[in-house]
Amino acid sequence: MKLYSFFNSSTSYRVRIALALKGLDHTYEGVNIRVQENRAADYVATVNPSAAVPALDDKGFVLGQSLAILDYLDHKYPQSPRLIPTDLERRARVLEFAAVISCDIHPINNLRVLRYLQTELLVTEEQKTQWYNHWVHDGLAMAERLLEVHGSGAWCFGDEPTLADCCLVPQMANAERMGCDLSAFPRLLTVYHHALKNEAFQQARPRVQPDFIA
Repeated sequence: MKLYSFFNSSTSYRVRIALALKGLDHTYEGVNIRVQENRAADYVATVNPSAAVPALDDKGFVLGQSLAILDYLDHKYPQSPRLIPTDLERRARVLEFAAVISCDIHPINNLRVLRYLQTELLVTEEQKTQWYNHWVHDGLAMAERLLEVHGSGAWCFGDEPTLADCCLVPQMANAERMGCDLSAFPRLLTVYHHALKNEAFQQARPRVQPDFIA
């Protein structure tokens, strides 16, 4: 199994967490999205037509998009922990929460959007930061409310990590890195700090990846 990843990509981070949680051995190939290696013709033609990271090659079956990869891993390698619960209502809660991160926050704050804001719309660095902080705060407020009402246990939903935690931790790490004030989200912070003590989450951290750039 091979993972095409970038150390600072939050979507790649999600998959690294899942692989570590399930104890799946894999090789790692860094794809530097800062210099647009993900858009190289060979990568697009032979690895990921979406021109993005992550991509997972499982014995010739190559799949992009982090949520599709996590669902695939959960079905093919169902060993504990199950990332997407089988109980109907718990499954729905986990997917609801994950969608806030993956659909409401990440898509409008990823690198290609921030690059477009600066290179095409010519926003200033300060304006870009304001954009990032606004949408992170707006989305995390949704996530905080969901956990206040429906969350339980040390993790987002129960006593084992799920897809919700795989999505939350990279988003919180990125928000921290970008200097966002996270003090308004005590429940999210509690889960985040709990996760950082877990060995699998530690193995997935950006700064311990082979392609880490200081």
